[in-house]
Amino acid sequence: MTAERCREWRESLGAHALGQLPAEERAALEAHLEGCADCRAELESLAGVARLMPLADPERFGTAPTPPPALADRVAATISAERRTERRRRVRFGLALGGATAAVAVAVLALFILPGGGGDTPEQHVSFNSLPPGMEIGAVLEPHAFGTEIHVYVKGARSGSLCRVFLRDPSGNRLPAGSFRYRWGDDSQAILSSALDLSRTAAIGIRVGDRTFTAPVNPPDA
Repeated sequence: MTAERCREWRESLGAHALGQLPAEERAALEAHLEGCADCRAELESLAGVARLMPLADPERFGTAPTPPPALADRVAATISAERRTERRRRVRFGLALGGATAAVAVAVLALFILPGGGGDTPEQHVSFNSLPPGMEIGAVLEPHAFGTEIHVYVKGARSGSLCRVFLRDPSGNRLPAGSFRYRWGDDSQAILSSALDLSRTAAIGIRVGDRTFTAPVNPPDA
């Protein structure tokens, strides 16, 4: 599990170690911990600190040191740089979600550029319709040897909402692909994966909080 994909989960490890994580979040975190040795190790290190906290004597704490005068400027510069990087990623991803016209253009280019015009399963660009006002959801599904890589984009959900992603095969069976938490109240992107082959994927779904949205995934020859 990469550090980028674990970042969201690690924000909850401290609350979990203190026994202060809500039940719904705790269940999702524990499911993640089953497959992530790095997060389990970090939780174990935090658990030791949590056990010692009741022994701390607040009256013996000294005055907190004054931060360097330039610290605020450095933090602001770092946040600004990260936002610029995120905007560039968002623009690239937004171009991929440009609707049916963009999908047709990609298919036509593939037909004329790729040898034979019918190689491996092409990636699928999916837009979700019938969403609540102000919400946007899109996805790009990429075929791989292990199954399908899923790039998910969400905007306009309630901050803190848990987003669970799944794929559905032609028989209607759901295969969980992972989850992430929508935190910033603006937009979020996540990269997940599923063992289901893209050529056998009939639909993609995402449960945002207590609402589920699905979108069909067109077969390569549609």
